[in-house]
Amino acid sequence: MPVARIKLISKNMGSVRDIAKQIVDIAKSINVKCKGPIPLPTRRMIIPTRKTPCGDGSHTFDHWEMRIHKWLVEIDGSDQALRQIMRIPVPDAVQIEITLS
Repeated sequence: MPVARIKLISKNMGSVRDIAKQIVDIAKSINVKCKGPIPLPTRRMIIPTRKTPCGDGSHTFDHWEMRIHKWLVEIDGSDQALRQIMRIPVPDAVQIEITLS
C-alpha cells in the first residue's frame, strides 16, 4: 500500500498544529496507520536593518525575525483517508505538500 507524506509549512505554529491534529484524527477514525506529527527543524530568517533612514548618527540596528515551521505526517495512502484530508479547510497561511510513494 502506498504511503502519503504530508508536509505542513507555515509561519504560524498554531495553525500547523491544528491541521496536523485534524489529519491524525481522520487517520484514527478510519483505522489507517499514521506516523506523526513529526516537527521538522524550524527555519529562522533574521534580517538586520539600520534604524536611521539617512545613514547618519549612531550605528543602531533593528533585528527582524521570521520563523517558518514545518511538520510531517505519514499515513497509509487509502483513497477514503486522502479524500477526507483534501476536504479539511486550510488557512491561506499554511502550505500543504502531499507526496505518494
